[in-house]
Amino acid sequence: RHLIVTLRSEWLGQPAGSLLAFGFDAFLAGDRTPEVLFTPDGRTALAGHSWTRHHLILETMHDVSTRIEVLTPGSDGGPWARRPLADVPALSDGSVVDTDPDVSDEYFLNVSGFLQPSTLYHGHIGGADTTDVLKQAPPRFDAAGLTVRQFFAASLDGTRVPYFVIGPDHSRTGPGPTLLHGYGGFEVSLTPFYDAVAGRAWLERGGTHVIANIRGGGEYGPQWHQAALRAGRPRAYEDFAAVAADLVTRGVTTPAMLGAEGGSNGGLLMGAMLTRDPQLFGAVVAQVPLLDMLRFHRLLAGASWTAEYGDPDDAADLPHLRELSPYHRLTADQVCPPVLLTTSTRDDRVHPGHARKAAARLRELGHRVLFHENTGGGHSGAGDNEQAAHNEALMYTFLWQHLSPPNP
Repeated sequence: RHLIVTLRSEWLGQPAGSLLAFGFDAFLAGDRTPEVLFTPDGRTALAGHSWTRHHLILETMHDVSTRIEVLTPGSDGGPWARRPLADVPALSDGSVVDTDPDVSDEYFLNVSGFLQPSTLYHGHIGGADTTDVLKQAPPRFDAAGLTVRQFFAASLDGTRVPYFVIGPDHSRTGPGPTLLHGYGGFEVSLTPFYDAVAGRAWLERGGTHVIANIRGGGEYGPQWHQAALRAGRPRAYEDFAAVAADLVTRGVTTPAMLGAEGGSNGGLLMGAMLTRDPQLFGAVVAQVPLLDMLRFHRLLAGASWTAEYGDPDDAADLPHLRELSPYHRLTADQVCPPVLLTTSTRDDRVHPGHARKAAARLRELGHRVLFHENTGGGHSGAGDNEQAAHNEALMYTFLWQHLSPPNP
């Protein structure tokens, strides 16, 4: 019997993000000598683990792509053995969705990618490690001629920031309309995923979709998140701006054809781009955004986010929160790209007042802004599929109107 421990902070000389194993009986007897199953590095983070009857399946992310190994405890307390388990395609995301550790060494694995619909595999550890496809979701858009590539941008402090580019080969097509998406908070990782709506509304029409894995997320483990906490939040914004600039340098797009989109904490990111680096973008969409960083803690669920951003009632946090707050950074002399703000009257997490106030302030200062508030739907901004489709159509129509290249 074993005790498996995932570290959220340093312990026993091992860094946060490590995975440790102890003999269960020895641990109860006071032995704290771990078998180190995984230690994070600058490019690899722990993603998950699952037991089968005789093995531990270890999932890690290396530069935001999944790697899966099988670990087997050694006999009589000896060292664990390890080997690759499944050949997950490059630039894809895979996760073990089920095992039956009391009965067998079978497992079910789900794999998806930007151009690959969700695919369910059944496997069995042992012998040839057989793996069979059980089912695959149907494709929802035409991926012919599209590629997935990964690049790295150098942020202001030199940090290497990964991002994915999904779209045509720009070495042949030249710059085109591009939509850059980011989040950068709460240790949320933006891993490869099949986005049918973006595929139909953006990629099929010739656009390029970009996912930025900026600090504040969990792509490289707890330290990647902690680097952008509280007063360190501008690092996330510097990362996103670096990706935007790198896209132009690589010839993927131009500032006039580059749009940015994000929701919730990603909406705060959009507000930061609007007030810090507006020259990088031709249009900005902020969905259910967090924009007033001096009052967020007094609105709905905002009080629970002070560990992430800081506490406006704390004199030590107030200066950096004022500097972060997009609403308070808006001025009339800024050159702002066109902005679309969307929210929901019934959002129970980010109060619609954030978007309402920002829209009013932008109009007062003479900037171009469109505002849409749905009356239902909560934090998702839509209460059913019809409303969700309307919101998506609204966003992509706005982006195509402002980012399409001029007719020759």
